[in-house]
Amino acid sequence: MQGKRNSRRAVAAVVFMALVMTATYAFTAANTVEASKAGDGAGAVTGYNVTGVHYTLNATDPGVVDSVSFNLDSAPVAGSTIRARLNPTGTWYTCTNSGVAVSCTTTGATVLGATELRVVVALAV
Repeated sequence: MQGKRNSRRAVAAVVFMALVMTATYAFTAANTVEASKAGDGAGAVTGYNVTGVHYTLNATDPGVVDSVSFNLDSAPVAGSTIRARLNPTGTWYTCTNSGVAVSCTTTGATVLGATELRVVVALAV
């Protein structure tokens, strides 16, 4: 008799678990999640070739560099930021471009202090 009682309890427990699992499945199956994206990627980063560098000296004091102009090998994307400096610890000057032609006003720069031309172009996105 005790064997029948244990088997009834076992059957009741199995039925109860089946009901709980079915109810849980019904609740989880009702969820809706919007589609989303995730990703990882890489792309080549290449530099510009700078050619045709021209320094414009001050008409009154030729020891002062009023501006520098140069050409890039391709036109930066519209809205890109272009900066140049004339020595490793010097001021970064704002530049403008028209296509591949770039011009930078170098207020305060001197010929003596101009030891490099470093150009940075940050593309607009």
